[in-house]
Amino acid sequence: MDQSSRYANLNLREADLIAAGRHVLCAYRMKPKAAAGGYLAAAAHFAAESSTGTNVEVSTTDDFTRGVDALVYEIDPARELMKIAYPIELFDRNIIDGRAMIASFLTLAVGNNQGMGDIEYGKLQDFYVPPAYLRLFDGPATTIRDLWRVLGRPVVDGGFIVGTIIKPKLGLRPKPFADACYDFWLGGDFIKNDEPQGNQVFAPFRETVRMVNEAMIRAQDRTGEAKLFSFNITGDDPREMVARGEFILETFGRNADHIAFLVDGYVAGPAAVTTARRNFPSQYLHFHRAGHGAVTSPQSQRGYTTYVLCKMARLQGASGIHTGTMGFGKMEGEPGDRMAAVMLTGDSCDGPFYHQEWLGMNPTTPIVSGGMNALRMPGFFANLGHSNLIMTAGGGAFGHLDGGAAGAVSLRQAEQCWRAGADPIAFARDHREFARAFESFPDDADRLFPGWREQLGKAAA
Repeated sequence: MDQSSRYANLNLREADLIAAGRHVLCAYRMKPKAAAGGYLAAAAHFAAESSTGTNVEVSTTDDFTRGVDALVYEIDPARELMKIAYPIELFDRNIIDGRAMIASFLTLAVGNNQGMGDIEYGKLQDFYVPPAYLRLFDGPATTIRDLWRVLGRPVVDGGFIVGTIIKPKLGLRPKPFADACYDFWLGGDFIKNDEPQGNQVFAPFRETVRMVNEAMIRAQDRTGEAKLFSFNITGDDPREMVARGEFILETFGRNADHIAFLVDGYVAGPAAVTTARRNFPSQYLHFHRAGHGAVTSPQSQRGYTTYVLCKMARLQGASGIHTGTMGFGKMEGEPGDRMAAVMLTGDSCDGPFYHQEWLGMNPTTPIVSGGMNALRMPGFFANLGHSNLIMTAGGGAFGHLDGGAAGAVSLRQAEQCWRAGADPIAFARDHREFARAFESFPDDADRLFPGWREQLGKAAA
């Protein structure tokens, strides 16, 4: 059934829709199947399924219902581009406080339309949120400024937070885990649980928390510097998440503001993120993306992009989210990754298709991880243009030949090298930990800095 007469209006102008402020706008890369009856017919069916439509005319439709139809307002079949305007009235709101929810946005914009028989694929590339709807989202309660305060740094351009992930991600018992934390903290700032770590039988949660607290106290006493840890509190049951969070805060006591809470925001979903955001608004909310590549990968033709995931994370209230390494690490990257990092931190941002004003909503920190080490970082910072972020290098720290503390120092020195605009090989001659990173990661050294062995000589030995 061709529904384009109802669910499409190509006379609508995007600028007018934005000025009116009554629609969420979504841009998709969409390809219909051959039997769909043409691009516009498939697009209209997509919009219908995403809002008020069905496959047949139903007797219960009235004039008001037609007034909240999602409308296709632009198509470009050659580019596989489709744009849809969703009236903000379509989206579900909390009965407890009238606030918006990402779950509803996903249900409409990325819901049943992903399985439609006449659509080959329809991947959400970008979306625009008007002010009237934007103000209904929680947004971040805490930011990197709160971590900079704990670390005793300026709250503007406080700079690079050197972090790691204890490796192996599973298999360590509480004491070896805490010992690894202590070792890294002698040179670094921030440690996070890896995404599966929680309450495994070989590493009981409560015992691990107590030992990490003791390690933090010892590291702070020895270095005279504050240290940070991000604990995974992800759970299927909000009560479990709250119980974990409360135990952590009680255990750390006077160091409670040194603690972030990590939530696996893709696999556990918006309910888990909001549980952490609302029950623990004083804690830095660390959004881990475990599993996101199933839909956001450049190879995936359905779902949504990394940019869309990051934008939703800011709306939900993530203080920080993993943004990938923009192709500088082991994880695949795409050009939009840098755009996502800019969007997370700015108040006025251009996306792939839409400009977004955040109207003062707190920023979300890019958290960079995935195969990074000191040798890759000068180029990464040059590409991004700043270093106001958290880096969590697992192998990049503990793969250093001189151990985790030296690995942490090498990461810090890599940022200093970039800030100084120095040649990395020349810089390494006077910075031993950075120099030893060349020996620690020789494949990267050969690829990025050919001839480094002859130029560095004994400095890297």
